[in-house]
This record gives sequence, structure tokens and C-alpha cells, in this order.
Amino acid sequence: MEKQNHTMVSQFILLGLTEFPELQIFFFLFFSVIYMAIVLSNLIIIFVVKFDPQLHSPMYFLLANLSFIDMSLASFATPKMICDLISDYKTISYEGCMAQMFFLHLLGGSEMMLLVAMAIDRYIAICKPLHYNNIMSHRVCIGLALLSWTTGFVHTMSQMVFTVTLPFCGPNVVDSFFCDLPQVIKLACTDTYTLELLVIALSGLLSLLCFTFLFISYSIILITVRHHSSSGSSKALSTLSAHITVVVLFFGPCVFIYIWPFSSISIDKILSVFYTIFTPLLNPIIYTFRNKDMKKAIRKIKTMHVSPRSTF
Repeated sequence: MEKQNHTMVSQFILLGLTEFPELQIFFFLFFSVIYMAIVLSNLIIIFVVKFDPQLHSPMYFLLANLSFIDMSLASFATPKMICDLISDYKTISYEGCMAQMFFLHLLGGSEMMLLVAMAIDRYIAICKPLHYNNIMSHRVCIGLALLSWTTGFVHTMSQMVFTVTLPFCGPNVVDSFFCDLPQVIKLACTDTYTLELLVIALSGLLSLLCFTFLFISYSIILITVRHHSSSGSSKALSTLSAHITVVVLFFGPCVFIYIWPFSSISIDKILSVFYTIFTPLLNPIIYTFRNKDMKKAIRKIKTMHVSPRSTF
């Protein structure tokens, strides 16, 4: 009898964004378009940075890595969510649920560290311009990218190593459109109070440390830019404003979900949609339409493919 009462959960039920059929159809069409725009826009950035020699610089190398992470962050749960909007059975397997939580924290932790790397790049470029080429070598850029992925991997493993050992034998309803770690561990058939504190502490600490470092770094950079000539500072301010906007858009929801303990389920859903769907869409828009070099490179590649006869 004890074995029957402790049958392991083989799948979880995702309640999704809404229960109203009319809204489900609207969200299906809306997020389908949004997801295609995310994939296309981030692929364009990666493609342009790869094939335009003028963009073979540390800043654009890190930007291409950010686009890859954003595209992956939007893909770990969004396609499943879109399919569930027109499906009667909104379920996900136990393995699929664990995989979603693994990739969410892998990609989220990697993006946090990559934003720190981009801040370091801007700090050296503006505050130590004469030493920029020596410091930000190709080897250093590769190292920063690997460090961001390593940070994300360590971050997600530090939480998943405890989560996969939890017994799930009762409730299996997740009030979200993907398996979110704080909600899933509450469904375990054991006391998870300590683990919940650990999840909030690790995620909150990583978010807070990265955000504090970014805040201090960009404050120093902005002070330095103010002392430069107006001709040189205008381009720097334009680039910095794009970086700061991305930082605020990404870390804002993370602060509310993992640091602010009083947010409700409905607010968490909105914030989850924002940082897993809208932020990966806004990042290419911010960097592409506010960056003259990127727009120039896109026009050049477009011209080369539209009128190949004009090239030598």
C-alpha cells in the first residue's frame, strides 16, 4: 500500500497563461509572430556579426553571443507554450519539466555573466582606450564567453542537483506556462522549505551581485564620458544607453521574482513572459536600431545579396 500511495509523478500539468478560449487563440497568434520575430532578428545579428569584417570586434562578438543566448532563452519554453494554447492537454513529462528548469537557469545565469562581460568591455574601451586592443584580445573574449556559460552551468547545477532527487508523488499542477523552479519544488512530497530558501538565495544572490557590479561599472563609465569631448561622448552615450536599457529590462523581472518575496502568481506570470519572450525580442531592436554600425552592416549585406552584379 505504501508503494501505491507514493507513485512517482510522470508528468506535470501546466495551467498556461489563461483559461479563456478567446484569449488562447489571440495569444497563439500573437506569440507565434513574436517567437518568429525573436528567432529571425537574433539570427540576423549573429549572421551580420559573423560575415561583416568591420564588426569583428570584442563588443560585437559579445553581442552575437547575447543574441544566441536570447534566442535559446526564448526557445526553451515558448514553442511548448504556443502549442499548449491550442491543445486540450497541457502536460509536460517529468524529464521535460526538469530540462526546462535546467535550461532556464543555465541560460539566465549565462546571460547575467555575459552582460557583466559586456560592461567590462565598455569600461576598458572608454576608460582605458589606449590599452583596449591589448586587454580585449580575441583570447580574452573567448574566455569571457566561456566564463559566462560556466557561471550559468554552475548556477543551474547547484540547484538542479537537489531538485532531481525530490520525490513527486502528489500534486502535479504548475500554475505557469513552463516549469519554474520555485513552483515545482513546492509540489514535492517532502519538506522543501530549506531548498526554497536555497533557490531564492542562489538566484537572488547572483542577480544582485551582477546587477550591483553593472550599476557601479556603468556609473563609473558615465562619469568618465562626461569629462570627454562632446563629439566622442555622443557615440559612447548612445552605446551605453542601449547596454543600460538591456540590463534594466533583464534584471528587473529577476529582482521581483527571486529577490522580492511578496509577488503574486499572476505578477510572476507576467514577469516570466517578459524576460523569456519580450526581452529576447527587445534586445535585437535596441542594439540594431540604435547602433549605426549594425544598421550600416545590415544595409551592406542586404545590398550585396539583392544586387550581386554590382560587386567586384
